[in-house]
Amino acid sequence: MPQHGNEPWPFDSKRAALLVIDMQSDFVDEGAVMEVAMARQRIPAMRQVIELCRAAGVPVIYTQHVLSDHFDISPLETAYQPRLKAKGMREGSAGTGIVSALAPLPGDVIIKKHRYDAFHNTQLETVLRNIRGAGQVDTVIIIGTVTSICCESTARSAFMRDYKVAFVSDANGGLDEASHNATLDIIGKVFGRVMSSAELAQELQADA
Repeated sequence: MPQHGNEPWPFDSKRAALLVIDMQSDFVDEGAVMEVAMARQRIPAMRQVIELCRAAGVPVIYTQHVLSDHFDISPLETAYQPRLKAKGMREGSAGTGIVSALAPLPGDVIIKKHRYDAFHNTQLETVLRNIRGAGQVDTVIIIGTVTSICCESTARSAFMRDYKVAFVSDANGGLDEASHNATLDIIGKVFGRVMSSAELAQELQADA
């Protein structure tokens, strides 16, 4: 395990891709079915990261968590979150849309998912393997919501696939400070590098 202050690997922006996890209206809007207030509060930092990545030529990939009105596509999720049995993140609804402040641009990739882990039964790994040329991406930058659920699940899954994980501390939105900080702690110890948006900016500029 790396010692504190001794980074386990160097950051290379030319081999990175940005994952913007589930910044959808049903998570972000005030009063939304799965409202995460911290996600809304951290939109400015997330927007800064997205703009920095675009300026540095880092591809931007969005995920959308999508459920179905026709059948329960994620039954264990709705068992823990019963309100999702009736509404929220429904395919084709405005609630699944990425918030306008972080709107995708033409050429950005949008991955639909039905589980917390953005790699599970999605095209994400195929996209990452090829978006900068075959085998070029070896690092994922993770921002979005919920810190301790979809963001952490995706970070762990990336690590298991031998991707380096850059987890941006002030550009992830958690349910509360305790769970948010617990994720930052465990990611930084064994699953990735935790950095602030300012630290990420320095890394991106150093590679320019």
